[in-house]
Amino acid sequence: MPPAKTSYVCLPCRASYKQPYDRERPDRVCPRCARALIHAGSAFAPPRRRDTSAWRALSVVLHAGVRFHKSCCGGPGYRPRSLREVKERMAYAESSGEPFARALVRSELPG
Repeated sequence: MPPAKTSYVCLPCRASYKQPYDRERPDRVCPRCARALIHAGSAFAPPRRRDTSAWRALSVVLHAGVRFHKSCCGGPGYRPRSLREVKERMAYAESSGEPFARALVRSELPG
C-alpha cells in the first residue's frame, strides 16, 4: 500500500502540493521559491490563488498550529475562510481567555 498523501503549503506562492507523508523527511521546500513548506494535513483544500483574504486567514490558522487532518466524521471540522472570521475568533479568544488555536476552530461563537 503506498504512503498516504498529505498537503504541504507555500504561503508566499499561494500554492499547495499533495505529497506522500514521510516521517523520515518532514521538511519540504517549495519547488517555485525554495522556501520551507508548511504541513497542512491530509484534509486540506486550498483556496483559489487570487482569494487573498482566504490565504491571509489560512496563514493565521497555520501559524497558530491548526492543521487540516481527517476526523472520525470525514473532515477536519470548521476552519475560518476569511479575515473577518479570524478577527471574530481572535476577539472572542481575547475576551474569554480561550486559547487562540481552540477559538479558531469553533464553528460558532457563544452569543
